[in-house]
Amino acid sequence: MENLKSILFSIIIIGVIGGLGYWAFSSIESGSEHSYNEEIQKLKDTNRVLEEEIFSLKEEIRVLNLTKEEDEIKEEIKVENPKTEEPKTEITNYKYQDMISSIQGLVDRKVNLKLGSKGVDVGVVQKFLNIYNGTSKRIDNDFGAGTVTLVKDFQKDIGLTADGEVGSTTLNKMINWLKNQK
Repeated sequence: MENLKSILFSIIIIGVIGGLGYWAFSSIESGSEHSYNEEIQKLKDTNRVLEEEIFSLKEEIRVLNLTKEEDEIKEEIKVENPKTEEPKTEITNYKYQDMISSIQGLVDRKVNLKLGSKGVDVGVVQKFLNIYNGTSKRIDNDFGAGTVTLVKDFQKDIGLTADGEVGSTTLNKMINWLKNQK
């Protein structure tokens, strides 16, 4: 009887170990499958960033089209009413005009950025910080601790409260700083 118990116990243990072994081998990803999954995730992340950039560019195109339509309407009004002449205003092109326009877009949309923010808007601020600091750090569209530190340094330099968050006041100071660069 004792012999039978030990044989049954041994069979049960061997069965459990065999079942666990089968489960372990059937659920493990192969190296190539793991690398494919990592690559897919990277592509999804890249795709998300590109979609955000496309949205931002579409918004810029929409604004430019509205500006173009306004100019056409003003031109029509001038043709209909030639007696009234508007004084010619000189258009100033700044060294960093594209960057100024991008930051102005953030101001117009009342964007607020802080630790943990992500996206193309963060990339615009990071690009400005590279210009401001004379660096070429990677633009990762992620408002992390490094970006917070650089924003605080800019805010201190410009005379703002250094809270590390980017709102309309900080964005307007960035625009003014860019306009003063020759």
